[in-house]
Amino acid sequence: MAITKETVLQALSRVHAPDGPENIVTRGLVSEILVSANGDVIFALTADPARAAHMEPLRKAAEAAVKAIPGAGKVTVALTAERAGGHSHSHSHAPAAPKRTAGPRAIGVPGVKHIIAVASGKGGVGKSTVAVNLALGLVKLGLKVGILDADIYGPSMPKLLGINRRPELAAPNTKTLKPLERHGLKAMSMGFMVDEDTPMVWRGPMVMGALTQMLREVAWGDLDILVVDMPPGTGDVQLTISQQTPLAGAVVVSTPQDLALADARKGLAMFRKVEVPIFGIIENMSYFICGKCDERHEIFGHGGAKAEAKRLGVPFLGEIPLEAALRKHSDEGEPIVVSAPDSTSAKAFCAIAAQVWGEIEAGAGAPAAPRIIIED
Repeated sequence: MAITKETVLQALSRVHAPDGPENIVTRGLVSEILVSANGDVIFALTADPARAAHMEPLRKAAEAAVKAIPGAGKVTVALTAERAGGHSHSHSHAPAAPKRTAGPRAIGVPGVKHIIAVASGKGGVGKSTVAVNLALGLVKLGLKVGILDADIYGPSMPKLLGINRRPELAAPNTKTLKPLERHGLKAMSMGFMVDEDTPMVWRGPMVMGALTQMLREVAWGDLDILVVDMPPGTGDVQLTISQQTPLAGAVVVSTPQDLALADARKGLAMFRKVEVPIFGIIENMSYFICGKCDERHEIFGHGGAKAEAKRLGVPFLGEIPLEAALRKHSDEGEPIVVSAPDSTSAKAFCAIAAQVWGEIEAGAGAPAAPRIIIED
């Protein structure tokens, strides 16, 4: 039979909620159910942050209940640290906050030496194309490299890497996934686990739960560098990743025009605010060389990112041209760094990769993430 949200809820209604006679559905602990066309199911369990560490048995019970549905495929359950509505305690007046340590802690990923972020202040600047080609440029340096597609709402890695299969479990009876691999690059993306046409209508806590699982519940193995293709913008997801992940540094992608540069400026400010080193700015779509007349055309203007980098006192990493071959190879799932290594774009990506690796070798690294102390 076809699996629907209703059949998932029916199965989960047989799982008892902790500390009471209700089930997890009536208690309101289940949210964000996503069912793909082939029967794979993803949903979230809401946990009080104070008890999240003790929710693993409940998560396993919910996972088993859905797996028992005839025709169910892979089942993924994310724990989200958000208070369930109607179950938090309050007083008639504003409660006094106890002394506690709040805020994120940067936790490394086992086997991964360095993590770098590729970010942009806005979408549409070619950030993901830059990220995957930068990662492959690092592979060409002889490094062990992985890439995490952190853009849950618009994952690009399946298309850019030409991967259309689903990840497998690293070992039976575990929830750790094996990353998929192509061109010597290990990759993980939500796009590997859901159909291309399935919209991700998730709230922030569900997104963060999924990102945490893709980052820390993946058998990355020994990596010199993990490249994180960040979502565009400077919202809660980007800020949380920057604070909770020990980033060695960040690369910001922009196009030459003023609108993109204004948003790139916000991205740079965010990284500085959370004390993440900035490796530099890349100007993507910097210029166009006509294939017929061989003339250079600066369609979006030119040099804006370089001037902005100088003004802000950060390195300018280089220019990536608007090249027809770059678009063609990206659409075909054959990144230009490996499919046309002698092209202008490929050489530019490899040069930037060498600069970034040089920064890492020189000792650039993120300090411990800041912690906020809340007192009475």
